[in-house]
Amino acid sequence: MARPKEDRDLLQRALAHLGKADQDFARAIEEVGPPPARRRPAGFLGLLHVIVAQQVSTHAAKAISARLDSALEGNSPEAFLKLSDDDLRAIGFSRQKIIYGRDLAAAFLDGRLSMPRLRRQSDEEVIAAITSVKGLGVWSAEVFLLFGLRRPDVLPAHDLGLVVAAQRMKRLKERPSPMELREIAEPWRPYRSYASRMLWHYYHAAPPV
Repeated sequence: MARPKEDRDLLQRALAHLGKADQDFARAIEEVGPPPARRRPAGFLGLLHVIVAQQVSTHAAKAISARLDSALEGNSPEAFLKLSDDDLRAIGFSRQKIIYGRDLAAAFLDGRLSMPRLRRQSDEEVIAAITSVKGLGVWSAEVFLLFGLRRPDVLPAHDLGLVVAAQRMKRLKERPSPMELREIAEPWRPYRSYASRMLWHYYHAAPPV
């Protein structure tokens, strides 16, 4: 699928910056090419898919998300709340994720979360708003910022895939801690979102060292 021109141009600028700022990134880009297009829906459904993806494999998350999309009659919080606990368990929701999904729906309905307000807020304000909902932590908020709101400079430093990919790409003896990864990522500003996408791509595409 062809990328929109603006997105393609921004990706090219971001990868050019990363390659100049970090020789390991230059090598990684040469080895595996640019990351594939990837985007989550914004709004309630986007955050619901983030909940689905928590603590399961990418393959399992895709399967559950597909069943969820088929079961929903619309992408609204109201549509989700119409599904019974049995419906959600059949889709693949655990007991905890049913609780999280219902609190997320309530948050959009009672005004705790609002897409117009989230779009206006800073990254830090978005993280604070999202983490006020049950089951949504900093990682969930950062993933939503990156893929839902398309913010350009987000680094989910607690993501295991990013940590392992950074260790492999930088040829480190040990996995960096989240704090160490943030220090490593300083030269990647203001395109740490694109660095994150590239690291996930490298994690899946590059042969293990």
